[in-house]
Order: sequence, then C-alpha cells, then structure tokens
Amino acid sequence: MRQPVGPKPNLIVLLLAALSFLCLPAFLAFAEAETVPSTRRSEAAFAAQKPKLEQALEANGLKLGSPVYLRLTKQPAELTAYVRGADGAFKAFRTWPVCSVSGSLGPKIREGDGQAPEGFYKVKPAQMNPASSYHLAFNLGYPNAFDRANGRTGSFLMVHGSCVSIGCFAMTDPAIEEIWTLMQAAYEGGQSSVDVHVFPFAMTEDNLDAQWGNEHLAFWTSLAPAWIQFEETARVPRVKVSGKTYQVLGAQ
Repeated sequence: MRQPVGPKPNLIVLLLAALSFLCLPAFLAFAEAETVPSTRRSEAAFAAQKPKLEQALEANGLKLGSPVYLRLTKQPAELTAYVRGADGAFKAFRTWPVCSVSGSLGPKIREGDGQAPEGFYKVKPAQMNPASSYHLAFNLGYPNAFDRANGRTGSFLMVHGSCVSIGCFAMTDPAIEEIWTLMQAAYEGGQSSVDVHVFPFAMTEDNLDAQWGNEHLAFWTSLAPAWIQFEETARVPRVKVSGKTYQVLGAQ
C-alpha cells in the first residue's frame, strides 16, 4: 500500500527565504547607516539650508546628496567641503573659517591637554549630534585606530557650532548648519561615512621644511601623502593603520 505523499517543497520559496536570511545583516547595516539622528532643531536647519545649497551646488555643476569629503587645517583655521561631481572628482564647494580651535599645532595626545586632533577620521550617521549644547555637532571619532595604537586618549572631540571650543573645532551656527545639511544629504544619498581629514597646515614641501626640528615633524610627514594624493587626483585616498603608522593607499 502506497503511503500518501505530502506536498513538494517550493524550491523558489526556500531559495528566497535563504537569500533573505543571508542578506538580512547587510540590509540592517545599510538601514542603520542611512539613519541620521534628528531633532526639531536639525530638521529646521536642514529645511532652511537645503534649497540654498541646492542652488549654490547647481551653479558649480554639483548636486546636493552627492558624496562629501571634509578637510580641516589649523593654520589657517578653516574647513573646506568637497563634493563629488559626475566625473567622480571631488570639487571644492565651500570653505568656512573655524572661529575657535583649541590648543596649538600638533596632535592631541591625552585627555585634558586642550589639543584638537590631527589625522584621518570617518564620521558615520550615528556620530551626528542634533541635540548638541553647541547648536549642531558631529563626533570626529577620536581616538581612531592610529590614536589608540599610539596610546593617545581623549573623547567627544567634535566639530560643532556656537563658536566656542575646548579641544574641538567650533564653527558659527550658520556654517555648521550648512555642513550638517551637506552631510545629511550625502548619507541619505547612500554615503556610509564621511571622511574628515585634519591637517596642521597645507602639506606643501615648503611648509614642512619650515617645521624642521619640530617634535611633530615625523607625524606630519606621515600625513602629507594623503594631502598630496588628493591634490593630484581629486579622489579621497584610502587610509589604513599598520602597527603604529598610517598607510595612505590609492583612491577610494
């Protein structure tokens, strides 16, 4: 006597279920990367700045929501936002003065030294602070892998508004609103993190030669290849930490 045979499993359904299971972590990570914290203050800033930035970017052949790269120098104290164009090259869009920077030239070494960091940092959406006591802010991510490998300590090193600083880079409120809007739009456009490179000054040969004998010259020399490569290629270089040193690789 033949036993009744149950329904055959639907292979397509099983395959889709398996793919969904395998892809779920990546999907959740992508969803998390797309989430920018918000408050009424940040929403109002974004709404106010978006149309003005769209118009200004369009006039420069650029588009709001394209990937963004931020570069800071301490001398002169300024922050420049670069936006990626249709050809893949990052173009300087706008430079703002940093109205207050703590400390002097040189990296941050330890908690409480009053220094602002120097080096290569990545800012993810979760590092954006729309409820900052200093209008709007984002955490640089100090100490990064290089800083930790070299025993450097500190926390909550920010770029923020309100034009006052203790170990941070302080901007005017209008400036941080524009920077915030560029970053938020880039995240919403798919950028998972914004590279923020902090230099003591423009990494030219003359500027480095002028620092001969400075205790930080070896460290600054290790930063210079990233500056030079970006100047030559208009592409953001990939940077990794090997042991206790930075390694500057090809463009991202």
